[in-house]
Amino acid sequence: MLLETLIYDEETKMFWNIQRGGPWGGSGGNGGGQGPWGGGGSSGNQPPDIEEMLRRSQDKFKKFIPSGKGGPRRIILLILVAAVIWLGTGFYRVQPSEQGVELLFGKFVKTTTPGLNYWFPAPVGQVFRPDVTNTNITSVGFRQIGTNTSRNSSVRDIPEESLMLTGDQNIIDIDYQVQWRIKNAADFLFNIRNPDETVKLASESAIREIIGQNTLEDALAKQRQQVESQTHEVLQKILDSYGAGVFIDSVKLQKVEPPKQVIDAFNDVQRAKQDRERQQNEAQAYANDIIPKAKGEAERMIQEATAYKEKLTREAEGEAKRFLSVYEAYKGGKQVTRSRLFLERMQQVLKDSEKVIIDKGQGGPGVVPYLPLPEIKKRSQGAN
Repeated sequence: MLLETLIYDEETKMFWNIQRGGPWGGSGGNGGGQGPWGGGGSSGNQPPDIEEMLRRSQDKFKKFIPSGKGGPRRIILLILVAAVIWLGTGFYRVQPSEQGVELLFGKFVKTTTPGLNYWFPAPVGQVFRPDVTNTNITSVGFRQIGTNTSRNSSVRDIPEESLMLTGDQNIIDIDYQVQWRIKNAADFLFNIRNPDETVKLASESAIREIIGQNTLEDALAKQRQQVESQTHEVLQKILDSYGAGVFIDSVKLQKVEPPKQVIDAFNDVQRAKQDRERQQNEAQAYANDIIPKAKGEAERMIQEATAYKEKLTREAEGEAKRFLSVYEAYKGGKQVTRSRLFLERMQQVLKDSEKVIIDKGQGGPGVVPYLPLPEIKKRSQGAN
């Protein structure tokens, strides 16, 4: 009779059936059993027993299955509970600052508004909730090393981004920042791969276009605000053409100056221009002071000449009218007119004379032939 023993092999991870003893040999020992032909080999390897392995596997599996008549129902109940829990994971909340983006098998379906929403749970559905109110800042031409509040923070200049050519063939060094936020979450997530790098490269293209249309002096001072607004407009058009879903809040120029290699010479030129402008302003102030005075004096002389002209014209017209009136009177009474004209003329001639002439017809007992009339007249004038 054969004795069968199952031995588990750790190397092969399998069970082996070992037969010991029989009509041709004794039980184990150092010599082991021998076959009918005297051959040794008491512990030869035999093929695994497949039936025994299946039986052991079934026994282990039965431990996890509920026994009794209600077993299948319990399995269905467990499956339903697991399904409900899985479907319950599809609820999600979108914050007021976020915008929900729903995907079905990796394909975009729709966007959702803030609040409680539901979508197919993973792995069937997927939801992204990017922040659409946060303002992102992209620096071009420089990088901030460390935080702004840190004492060890510093700024590293990047010339390959900041150096650009102006319209008058000069080189200018411009550092600026672009402030942007998400306008359309779906376009932002699926149309561009690296948003910050895309905004940076598009802004470089936009500002180089605008700077190339302005002179160095305009870009430094005169047209600085126009450069910012025009760059903002061109950059927004570029990103809209990409379908990037990005809204540009502002473009702020941080540093606008010539390259470091020529900044000393440029400053000398600027000081000379400032001196020129100062002298021009002084000359303009002097001109503004003297020109109105000259214009006022000229106007005064013109008005005086006009008044003098009017005066002479009126006097001439009056003399002419007076002469005509005298002539008309002369024609009516020549002798009387001659006597009146003679007396008037003599009055004009003798009015400054110191001689006093008394008509004979006016003489009488009360009139002395000689009186010191001139002295009396002078005394009366002195007393007055």
